[in-house]
Amino acid sequence: MFKKFKETITGSSKVVDSGSNTVSDTKTTVTKETLMPKPAKVVKEKSAKAKKMAEEALAMEEKKKATVMGKLTANMKNPPIIGDLVEGPVIAIEKSSIYIDIAPFGTGIIYGREFMTARDIIKKINIGDVVAAKIVDTAHKEGYYELSLKEARQAIIWSEAESAIKEKKTLDLVVKEANKGGLLIDWQGIIGFLPASQLNSEHYPHISDGDKDKILDELKKLVGMRLAVTMITADPKEGKLIFSEKGAGSGEKEKIVSKYEVGDVVEGTVTGIVDFGVFVKLEEGLEGLVHISEIDWGLVDDPRNFVKVAAKIKAKIIEIASGKISLSMKQLKTNPWVEVAKKYKKEMAVTAVIIKFNKHGALASIEEGVAGLVHVSEFGSEEKLRKTLELGKTYNFKISLFDPENQKMALSYTGVK
Repeated sequence: MFKKFKETITGSSKVVDSGSNTVSDTKTTVTKETLMPKPAKVVKEKSAKAKKMAEEALAMEEKKKATVMGKLTANMKNPPIIGDLVEGPVIAIEKSSIYIDIAPFGTGIIYGREFMTARDIIKKINIGDVVAAKIVDTAHKEGYYELSLKEARQAIIWSEAESAIKEKKTLDLVVKEANKGGLLIDWQGIIGFLPASQLNSEHYPHISDGDKDKILDELKKLVGMRLAVTMITADPKEGKLIFSEKGAGSGEKEKIVSKYEVGDVVEGTVTGIVDFGVFVKLEEGLEGLVHISEIDWGLVDDPRNFVKVAAKIKAKIIEIASGKISLSMKQLKTNPWVEVAKKYKKEMAVTAVIIKFNKHGALASIEEGVAGLVHVSEFGSEEKLRKTLELGKTYNFKISLFDPENQKMALSYTGVK
């Protein structure tokens, strides 16, 4: 680098006037700029300072680009409008306002009501911190963009919620409260709901009689516990977050499940009985479900009539899917349809006992575990059917459909209607 300075040189010359043939002496002043080297000390100091400033600016820019908001701001081509999210470093903090650089568009200001509502956040902010804010007005009298920290925070949180759903991210959260429907969980200041139906079998309230007060008592035992959950619904308009425990921690569960195969006969403990089936604990952290249709070959109206909680039972694994194990108790028993296939055929006359009524008609059993449907259309109405056939009584029928392979049979009433 060099310093310019001026040097003045004074000299003389003779000038001849051609008109008058006279000669006069004229003083001439010449000013020239000479480039001279700067002192080495000054050059080094300014060079170091410039380097430091460049490094700080680069670091700040990289910090901005590293955030999602920074990328959004960097890609902005047009000035931001009301509702846009922007990001930039804090350049000044005053008693009732804060200023944010949102280059290249200008400066943003947080003041008035927006300053008051964001006091808790502002207390933790220092000059130089990069913050995200939402444009709430562009008509400030001094040309500033009016910003809101609270609204920006909410927008970012809901955006993170949507990402968590897409990524199926597992969240480790504390249960705050319980009600008869499930659990309340706090995520980043938003209270979300974890329905009881979305609890894994370990935490599900297996209450045999379905008493809601007892269910609530069981759910209250989970308050204060940390649960691994995933987010399945995020609705910012309704302010609604829904969680599930079933999909969380699936990696560890799948590792346990991998030890089992379809066809294995397992032994477990009944941990709960519900209307649709029986929960069986196979080992720590793993339960299987015996669906009501897999409890017995005969009619099962209520699973509680077949097993009791804490009882040890054997079952066969009939399906493994998505880390869930489906079990069957009836497949460890002799299939009665195999035997009746040898004894009966279509159009054969049989006697059968009425064991159940449903909207389609009546179920009549010809042998233990083998029943056929007597359709209501034969009688014209459900009322007439029930007047003709009574539960527990035996009547004469003809087999109109017989498919033992698929365990289907239809019966036609041959008595007096």
